[in-house]
Amino acid sequence: MCADTPDYRDTVFLPETDFPMRGDLPRREPEWLARWARIGIYDRLREKAAGRVPFVLHDGPPYANGHLHIGHALNKTIKDIIVRSHQMMGHDARYVPGWDCHGLPIEWKIEEQYRAKGLNKDDVEVVAFRQECRKFAETWVDIQREEFKRLGVTGNWDDPYLTMDFHAEAVIAEEFMKLLMNGSLYQGSKPVMWSPVEKTALAEAEVEYHNHTSHTIWVRFKPVSGLDGASVVIWTTTPWTIPQNRAVAYGPAIAYGLYRVDAAEEKSTATPGETLILADALAEGVKAAAKIEGWTRLRDVAATEFDGVILRHPYAGVEGADGEWDYDVPMLPGEHVTDDAGTGFVHTAPSHGDDDYQLGLKFRLPMTWNVTEDSSYRKDLPLFGGQHIFDENGKEGPANVSNIKQLAWAGALLAKGKIRHSYPHSWRSKAPVIFRNTPQWFAAIDAPLQDGMGEFGDTIRKRALTSIEDLVQFTPVSGKNRLHSMIAHRPDWVLSRQRAWGVPLTCFTRKGAKPTDADFLLRDARVNARVKAAFEAEGADAWYVEGFKARVLADLHDPEDYDQVFDVLDVWFDSGSTHAFVLRDRADGTDDGIADVYLEGTDQHRGWFHSSLLQASATRGRAPYRNVVTHGFTLDEKGMKMSKSLGNTVAPQAVIDEYGADILRLWVAQSDYAADQRIGPKILKGTADSYRRLRNTLRFMLGALKDFDAAERVEVAQMPELEQWVLHRLAELDAEVRRLYRAFDFSGVFQILFNFGTIDLSAFWFDIRKDALYCDAPGSIRRRAARTVMDLVFARLTTWLAPILPFTMEDVWLSRHPGEGASVHLEDFPATPEGWLNPALVAKWEGIRAVRRVVTGALEVQRTAKVIGASLEAAPLVHVEDAELVAALNSVDFAGICITSALDLAQGPAPEGAFRLAEVAGVGVEFRPAPGEKCERCWQVLPDVGLHAHPATCARCDAALGAG
Repeated sequence: MCADTPDYRDTVFLPETDFPMRGDLPRREPEWLARWARIGIYDRLREKAAGRVPFVLHDGPPYANGHLHIGHALNKTIKDIIVRSHQMMGHDARYVPGWDCHGLPIEWKIEEQYRAKGLNKDDVEVVAFRQECRKFAETWVDIQREEFKRLGVTGNWDDPYLTMDFHAEAVIAEEFMKLLMNGSLYQGSKPVMWSPVEKTALAEAEVEYHNHTSHTIWVRFKPVSGLDGASVVIWTTTPWTIPQNRAVAYGPAIAYGLYRVDAAEEKSTATPGETLILADALAEGVKAAAKIEGWTRLRDVAATEFDGVILRHPYAGVEGADGEWDYDVPMLPGEHVTDDAGTGFVHTAPSHGDDDYQLGLKFRLPMTWNVTEDSSYRKDLPLFGGQHIFDENGKEGPANVSNIKQLAWAGALLAKGKIRHSYPHSWRSKAPVIFRNTPQWFAAIDAPLQDGMGEFGDTIRKRALTSIEDLVQFTPVSGKNRLHSMIAHRPDWVLSRQRAWGVPLTCFTRKGAKPTDADFLLRDARVNARVKAAFEAEGADAWYVEGFKARVLADLHDPEDYDQVFDVLDVWFDSGSTHAFVLRDRADGTDDGIADVYLEGTDQHRGWFHSSLLQASATRGRAPYRNVVTHGFTLDEKGMKMSKSLGNTVAPQAVIDEYGADILRLWVAQSDYAADQRIGPKILKGTADSYRRLRNTLRFMLGALKDFDAAERVEVAQMPELEQWVLHRLAELDAEVRRLYRAFDFSGVFQILFNFGTIDLSAFWFDIRKDALYCDAPGSIRRRAARTVMDLVFARLTTWLAPILPFTMEDVWLSRHPGEGASVHLEDFPATPEGWLNPALVAKWEGIRAVRRVVTGALEVQRTAKVIGASLEAAPLVHVEDAELVAALNSVDFAGICITSALDLAQGPAPEGAFRLAEVAGVGVEFRPAPGEKCERCWQVLPDVGLHAHPATCARCDAALGAG
């Protein structure tokens, strides 16, 4: 600028704001948390929402035993976005966080502490032990609560629900006693997954599968008579179950053959001349395993030939067996037998496998009780007494090898080997489990219920399936089929655990009665009421206090006639009962005890969704939820499962310390949470970049709206068409944002808002209107209209994004609307006037923006060639073939839209050499420099610059300066 050139910089209305460009989130977010606590934001929301339609997302309780991992952050952030968005859409959106506090993981931690001190848990009085478990859980509840709050999660943190609260324990017991009274509770004996290390039954949800190397054996079972004396060969990967064998199953539809061994290798246990019966499809595999060099298939063996055949147990008559196995082993048809692997025959031990058990029930096979709780054989079992399958550390004991040796000695072992396969392990001790027959307590899911709640079926299974089909919506919809399949095919629910820390099975059994006797269980509502009252006052510890049985049975029944059950409930029953003591009983619950949403990871189809559905179907007649929303798991950037041993875990606190919680929340919102999520340094950097772009958009609005006053507002009809188009976009977005939030589609919400903010606003509308905002006189309609619309955009964009970015949007909001009690989170999504929708503008402005892209492209070529430095130095000639489009362009200030000082339109084809874009047909641009001089205030190049009172200005700036 020359010395004699006027300096108009102070006359331009440049954006002004104290809102920083950098968020500094790790430092500033705790300040917002402290502020929200100070003003009681959650309680104020409840006051504001009084009388509104409630919306309740019921929190699936995390386990209180460790710091949060990234999966927790994903889960709680999704929940928080749902709750916040529904509150801002006009609901009373309540959120009561909760914790699962009972069960084996906590008990295991206390046992580990005891072992480290050389103490034995069994030497500690049970109530004292339970108190230590309670203190451990309390410690972690407090730690996790602060970690969840740091994520920006809003909720009733001062009064969460805990499954170990006295009222919760009382209600869990009450819900169990409903099973006692409605006929679904029974004591049975069946094989369950049993942890030898933890010495308790496990639910499927407490089991994970890992590769494991097992012994594999092929065993001859010789017929007592028939089958031409040929041996029936079985194959199993559990040699330790052979002492429990009670039958051999065959497949009625399988093709079998009779094979004679002609030659065998020296180390083979096969004998030339012996005959074997095998499934034809599997014979060659057996031949190779048994090292048979040659054989002859003598004939077909029809499955009907097995009907009525009795086999000898391999240990029958063995020296030292003391007659233990001198019983008949029948051949039985089994639909579960296939010719996919093995021999086509299945060794059947009803005490150690579900298929075996079901076959045993069908044919009344006897159960065995050979394996004790520590996975050792009973002491008096001949040959194998006291030997372990797995030891106390989960390592293999001698049972498998001993059986293999005994089979070889008895001449029954045809072949042996090892196989690496997927095998169930306890998710806590990480040790292998076994299937073991134990007395357990079950809820019969197909037994007719005597409770008068049959609207959706008369059994637990029918009610659960009806709920899935007719009463519940699933997001994603694939969850429906998954849960339906699990419920349709599941066995009875195993309710009992042989542990100490939990809610006991509050029932009594008549001494001397059998589980099948009608009076085996004491069913008395008066006793139940006493139990519940005691738990309300003293917690479930009361059950373990000396004299409790006499206390609750006094003057009703003779305590000496009954035994008290001391098993504890499966913790899935605890969490499955939360609908009763949270949704039903709390003032901030629901009127009907049903939640609007249950949301957890996909593994909870077999976990919390599943147990809650079964429990509520049994005790209230239907599912306790209307929507089930599921999310995937968190993986590293390469798509690998996170593992401490791999060093690829991402701790939420580490992300917060580096970037802030809002960046972590934005990662959640940008992700398709229905699938598995990837996270790592590169992904978080990309998330932070998106955040910065959005923050810059909001910062520009704050600066451009400085000192905006309601008196500036312009009616829609007075606004330029560009502003009317922006209002139309706001109306479209309002409907779409609400739809997506209601559909729990946050990636959709963020994507449309991010595109709107960075493309429609920053790259288009802001870019165009900077000139008017900076240089128009304050009273100009164009500037007032732009600021009016920007104020409306601000109100919507900040509230729409507040559920996703609560810290940043609070900062943005208070930058314009300060006040000790103010908060964006006390606002609702603003209503959109119907008059803003103007569909006629859509096609018109799509055409205008398309032509603008061609103009912008043509000018970029000139800028790159250094012909011009800025678009305001151009006055292009734009050729447009479509007459209707030319009319549209002529109806607006197209030069201003293209940010050129002038622009001419010509209808018709563009000449050779004109700039074109392939995707915009019928449009060409010829570059022309703008005639005139540069205005020193607005920088437009115009013919009239220098002809006005204010030197070196255009007419518009001269007028603005005159007004100022």
